Amino acid sequence: MATSTGWFYWTILSAVFAALTAIFAKIGIQGVDSDMATLIRTAVIIVVLSVFVTYTGKWSNPFELSPKTWLFLGLSGLATGASWVCYFRALKIGDASKVAPVDKLSLVLVAVFAFTFLGERLSVREWSGISLVAGGVLLLSFKR
Repeated sequence: MATSTGWFYWTILSAVFAALTAIFAKIGIQGVDSDMATLIRTAVIIVVLSVFVTYTGKWSNPFELSPKTWLFLGLSGLATGASWVCYFRALKIGDASKVAPVDKLSLVLVAVFAFTFLGERLSVREWSGISLVAGGVLLLSFKR
């Protein structure tokens, strides 16, 4: 069975935008409380996504979604909000070049959580790569 590689291009774009997020946030957070900065960022996202979903004709009645979908999207939203609050606080007091790599420890945690909760199985090569990422995060997080 052939697998689509379209996800890879979207992921590269995600990484580029995530990098820009750290740089723009570090510049923009000067002189403002990190929680207020997170609120402003969230408001911008709500407006942009509302326009995008409407413009592309993807709007549907959210009340027709299953309770399970609401539960897990709600939990995802809470986790996203908590992540953003923590990330902006870290950016406020730390260097973007140190905060962003440590934040990518999430890659390691996603692999562990996907294995534990979703039953995903990674190869030795994939676990080796994830271990290298973890090692890199540790290397970057300790002072010389």
